[in-house]
Amino acid sequence: MESLEIMQRASAYNLQQYESFSRKFSWAEECNQLTGLPGNKGLNIAYEAVERHASGEKAQTIALRWIRKDMSVENYTYAGLQKLSSRFANVLLRLGIMKGERIFSLLGRVPDLYLSALGSLKMTAVFCPLFSVFGPEPVFQRLHLGDAKVLVTTRSLFEKKVKGLLNRLPVLKFVLLTDIDSHVDGKVLSLPVLMKEASDEFTIPATDPEDAALLHFTSGTTGLPKGALHVHNAVLMHYVSGKYVLDLRKGDVFWCTADPGWVTGTSYGIIAPLVNGVTTIVDEEEFDAARWYTILQDQRVNIWYTAPTAIRRLMRMNIKPASVYDLSQLRLIGSVGEPLHAEAVLWGVKTFGIPILDNWWQTETGGIMIANFPSMKIKPGSMGKPLPGIEAAIADVTGSSFQLVTEPGKQGHLVLKKGWPSMFRTYLNEEERYNKCFRDEWYLTGDLAKKDADGYYWFVGRADDIIKTSGHMVGPFEVESTLMQHEAVAEAAVIGKPDPVIGEMVKAFIILKPGFTGNEKVQLDILGFARQKLGPAVAPKEIAFVNELPKTKSGKILRRLLRSRELGLPEGDTSTLE
Repeated sequence: MESLEIMQRASAYNLQQYESFSRKFSWAEECNQLTGLPGNKGLNIAYEAVERHASGEKAQTIALRWIRKDMSVENYTYAGLQKLSSRFANVLLRLGIMKGERIFSLLGRVPDLYLSALGSLKMTAVFCPLFSVFGPEPVFQRLHLGDAKVLVTTRSLFEKKVKGLLNRLPVLKFVLLTDIDSHVDGKVLSLPVLMKEASDEFTIPATDPEDAALLHFTSGTTGLPKGALHVHNAVLMHYVSGKYVLDLRKGDVFWCTADPGWVTGTSYGIIAPLVNGVTTIVDEEEFDAARWYTILQDQRVNIWYTAPTAIRRLMRMNIKPASVYDLSQLRLIGSVGEPLHAEAVLWGVKTFGIPILDNWWQTETGGIMIANFPSMKIKPGSMGKPLPGIEAAIADVTGSSFQLVTEPGKQGHLVLKKGWPSMFRTYLNEEERYNKCFRDEWYLTGDLAKKDADGYYWFVGRADDIIKTSGHMVGPFEVESTLMQHEAVAEAAVIGKPDPVIGEMVKAFIILKPGFTGNEKVQLDILGFARQKLGPAVAPKEIAFVNELPKTKSGKILRRLLRSRELGLPEGDTSTLE
């Protein structure tokens, strides 16, 4: 498709000439724009995000604007955020938490989530957010694999999803409940009480840029979720991508709709906007079209970072926002989570007067790697071009063979040259698996793509069985394992089935145990069981009862074959089929 010239609403963007700027780009020069800990004691994410602003001219600038479900608003300045996050850091110290130990949150989009993230980073603990819609089993897997020492959650979520897990989590020392006014026992404590007793002064200790900071779980096609570990140096990537991709600048109001339970909501819902010193919107409520347009209007949002699922929902609605709402302040719309179709990019031009800019990255990359920049021509449907300082390529990867592809338009594996600041440093307790992600100093993303003659990258598909549903990454194994806990299920396999609204829905193929019949009652019972255990975002939305599952001779389920048969696609190589 032909490229588009952006209809600019700003006199100049932070990155105006992509090619010339990329040639002279220097990570060292960008790092000089950050302050670093006083006394040359290193680099700490929370210091760059909060402390340096709180002690300067932005002290009274609104850092977080929290919009409650009833649309009432609560503001937190950088100075206020500094004191509250310091209180949380002191709470952890009082509880005996040490550097590098892991603090988990299981919360909705509420201020306590943001305070616990920043407070944990201040005292050099490792922060790991969990999606509040997870069911008990996904919560257990992540708390267990991550050796969680502290969990911050609400009384309701604790009762529903955590209380029954405590005897299976011997490493978990404390559960801090955000909405009770007295301690339950020596392990389940009131966070408000602890915060009230804590000092609001805290000195961030020396922090090496390579000290562990963030843990994000991402599901694989086999096995349990993988814990991708990131370090404090990732803040440089968040700063640079926020400045040049999202075009954040002084006085901006920014809204990332992603939940911090996923990496986007942490990297770009917390760190990037704060490091760049802007005001970030936090909406407690879930998706609602009229509510979202009202927030964009009333909060005078300049930069809106959202997901293709939400965009597709808005496209399906008979709303012409420009004729109902004043969105004149909206300067840039970004999208991430899965490929954005060309129609959505053009819908942005028609609806808002600006194209929706797609970008690409992963949990493992920690930040945006390839993007459509606001100052350059847009090819609708393209991922865009690599960020300055990022070297991407297409490679032929077959067995132990690895060769970069130079021919424009040829499909291959998308790979990234090692060394960018937010690159994950390991898979927790899975060093061998981590090492397999790299070949000749290149990171194998697991995605297939192609590069055109103009240097734009185009997403082709996934090289594994990961399911992307509503912007969430779902691994088949954890869904299948939960389904098999149901009394009627003998075997189960799940695939992603294309859906026009959520990208892919999870569909399960189930072999029933003898004595059970695949009727509607059993089907509804299994669906309800899965929703209770996994949460509605992860649980299957369709079930098919089958007599057998396609497997290899070694017993591995061929999900690829299931998907091909479901969609009527060529079955490909079946030489290993049992």
